[in-house]
Amino acid sequence: MSKHVPIGLIETPFHPRLEPLSRAKKWMNWAGYISAGVMDTLEFEYFAIRNQTTLFDISPMHKYRIKGKDALLVVNRLVTRDIGKIRDGRVSYVLWCDEDGNLIDDGTLFRYSAQDFRLCCQESMLTWLIDTAWGFEVTIKDESHNVAALSLQGPTSYSLLSDAGISVGDMKPFDWCEVEPGLWISRTGFTGDLGYELWTSNDQALALWDRLWGAGHHWGLRAIGFEALNICRIEAGFMAAGFDFQPVHHAVRLGRGRSPIALGASKMIDFKKGHFNGRRALLTEAQTGPSHHLRKIDIGGFKPADGALIYYKKKHEVGHVTSGVWSPTTKRNIALAEFKAPYGDTIKNDLWAEIYINKEGQWDKRLVRVEIENKPFFQNARSRATPPKPF
Repeated sequence: MSKHVPIGLIETPFHPRLEPLSRAKKWMNWAGYISAGVMDTLEFEYFAIRNQTTLFDISPMHKYRIKGKDALLVVNRLVTRDIGKIRDGRVSYVLWCDEDGNLIDDGTLFRYSAQDFRLCCQESMLTWLIDTAWGFEVTIKDESHNVAALSLQGPTSYSLLSDAGISVGDMKPFDWCEVEPGLWISRTGFTGDLGYELWTSNDQALALWDRLWGAGHHWGLRAIGFEALNICRIEAGFMAAGFDFQPVHHAVRLGRGRSPIALGASKMIDFKKGHFNGRRALLTEAQTGPSHHLRKIDIGGFKPADGALIYYKKKHEVGHVTSGVWSPTTKRNIALAEFKAPYGDTIKNDLWAEIYINKEGQWDKRLVRVEIENKPFFQNARSRATPPKPF
């Protein structure tokens, strides 16, 4: 008997709960799955992240299990940082490159043991991982369609989990553990705030949702979409694939690839650990300097400048905004921007963003001052407090 092949976007295991809650019906495509762009109102969802607790379905994320005798060798050959320094039961943010040192993707690496890892990322990586593991005693399994996941973020997330009977008080940022049979929790997220990610099998997904939702009323739990999350990740200064860099395997034009050095992630490179993909090219770039710089910037005014061109002395085009929003919490016009070297690095003054504003059908051009920022726009001590305070 042949199996039914789904036509169009696939529903995630949590979609039966998300669909009735969606008032905006603003769905989007994430890796072939139906994902929420906005569930209700963008403003309500954003402020729920910063003041309450929110649930975002991250099941569409690509998830790969790397197991076997040589798993640590394979992972260390893949990514730029030294995974040998990461303890069991920890999560690490990782980057991996092609032979030219250009970023293929970034993601999170979950370490069960030296022989067992899970890699979660935005782009499809199965073929690349199989090629990377060639000749090693290791198996690569695509778990993308078998593991359901939720991102629970916000200042009351710890309190909500406690009310749901889930104990995470001892978990530090980037810890992860199996809190119950079949339920894994990591203290991770994409908001720069207190939060957790919960991982379980597809057949347990709805029971997990109902358990959290049942405990969430007192803590202001709200289901959210990507657009609110995107504002928070920009506030936290996190870059995103497809926005702030183009995954080099999917870049159509030559020269669109960017290295971790150009993206401001030099600290994520460990040249002392031995060979890894792109090491030679990155060594050369570390000596000669990158061709571009990704920087956090503060822009004058209050009109978001997403996609705006950036000029030096109001004349010479030297970069563009890759992600720009008005930050409701910091009350600032913030963005991530790519500059052509040496602008944004040794040359930081007299930079201007060209913003167009539509006034009753007529476009008005404005040049507003740009300031380079070195720290995240949003930081809160509760994101690292252990145990978190019961907000």
